[in-house]
Amino acid sequence: MIYNKGCKMISKSVAMWTILLVIIFAGCTSQPQNIQESKELPKIYPDYIGVTIPIGIAPLDFAMADDSVTTVDVFVKGKGATTLHANGRYADFIIDEWHQLLKENKGGQLTVSVCAEKDGRWTRYSDFTIFVSQEPLGEWGITYRRIPPSYEIYSHMGIFQRDLSTFDETPLLENRQMIGTCLNCHTANRTNPDQYVFHARGDHGATIIHRNGNEELLQSRNDSLGGAMVYPYWHPGGRYCAFSTNKTSQMFHTANPLKRIEVYDSQSDVFVYDTETRTILRDTLIMKKYWAENTPAFSPDGKWLFFTTAKRQLYPTDYDQEKYSLCRVSFNEETGHIGTKVDTLINTLSTGKSVSWPRPSYDGRFLMYTQADYGYFTIWHPEADLWLLDLESGMARPISEVNSHRAESLHSWSTNSRWFLFTSRRDDGLYSRVYLSYINNQGAATKPFLLPQRDPKQFYRRLMYSYNTPDFTSKPVDTNPPHMMHQLMQGNRISTNISK
Repeated sequence: MIYNKGCKMISKSVAMWTILLVIIFAGCTSQPQNIQESKELPKIYPDYIGVTIPIGIAPLDFAMADDSVTTVDVFVKGKGATTLHANGRYADFIIDEWHQLLKENKGGQLTVSVCAEKDGRWTRYSDFTIFVSQEPLGEWGITYRRIPPSYEIYSHMGIFQRDLSTFDETPLLENRQMIGTCLNCHTANRTNPDQYVFHARGDHGATIIHRNGNEELLQSRNDSLGGAMVYPYWHPGGRYCAFSTNKTSQMFHTANPLKRIEVYDSQSDVFVYDTETRTILRDTLIMKKYWAENTPAFSPDGKWLFFTTAKRQLYPTDYDQEKYSLCRVSFNEETGHIGTKVDTLINTLSTGKSVSWPRPSYDGRFLMYTQADYGYFTIWHPEADLWLLDLESGMARPISEVNSHRAESLHSWSTNSRWFLFTSRRDDGLYSRVYLSYINNQGAATKPFLLPQRDPKQFYRRLMYSYNTPDFTSKPVDTNPPHMMHQLMQGNRISTNISK
């Protein structure tokens, strides 16, 4: 019959099948009925209840935390005309509609109504609120390294960028074509990707500096330093970049179920690199023989260099006695000279704790750091928390609004100093994930929210990688991975000079 009637008959048949499929799939979507009311808030994953978000952020898709829930039916509304509705295995919001809703409610709040079906029965939970900040994020996205839980070899890893308004992620560089190479520490100057530095370790090692539209591949090690250039932080003027040089080792805990790995430095120093003269500016004031200086950061006005320092211990036996204090020293941009006096801002002799990863806000008001019982490699320390130092009053406090009972670390500020991101292992204790939070002028932070993903429960359960060294980026990073890979494989490296 179909052949006799030709294309016309085939078109009718296709149309009939299309209608039938629509009916079948519509029947598979369960709609709320015979609803039981609950006064409890819904238990959702990720926990977005009561969070504060910026306009322009990707949709906060979520699922019920209970895996036995088969369908969720969600309405999101604010003061404007736009109302979102999602029905399915998880709440999947349309991106354009979500952004319109946030624009209509900037500085206000959203009300989220959730119904969930379990064992054929529907329950409506109490509504919850999502607050939409008046303060913009001011950043296009974020960059980060994704690494697997490997310890002895450089397995698949890469540096990626993510558009925060969508779910789009693109690789900046992966090590698939360079077996045995580690990629790490991608660092831009104040979130501006026109100037950045990152490291490649292994057989094709180099420190790559991108500046003024050009890339320079420096020798990854300088024998006079005794190690490689790591943990970079740019001077705001763009000419200088601070590094530390570390002799890093690791060991494994055998009797501590909460701690698996210990990373420590048998030696480390802090120095400043002059990109114009390709000179490492040594200074004995912050390169003391029996002290380990680490994790440098310039102040936003460029007049101070923050760093941490600890008295060297006998390793590995006394690894847990290595405790870092937070210090600063003046820096002269015109001469490239470091000052003659070191100020101690947080003293381990007073706190009994260890400071790492100092990161000043770009408005110069606060400095965020990680505090742990000892050491500086805090991603392996479940007791590690974020702390905030008020640079005006000198008072420091734990940021209890964002801390959890698991490791918080590796934080960065947005350019307007109103948002920050950090990594945390609060989800499962194994993998580091990215969280974002708003912070006001008084230093009070809001409940953090997990980096949004489409179908987040499935995404994070299947992702066997940790997020590492995340930072904001004001626009997409313009890279050419094949060209960069070719440069790394060529082996041509620029040698650095050591100042006298």
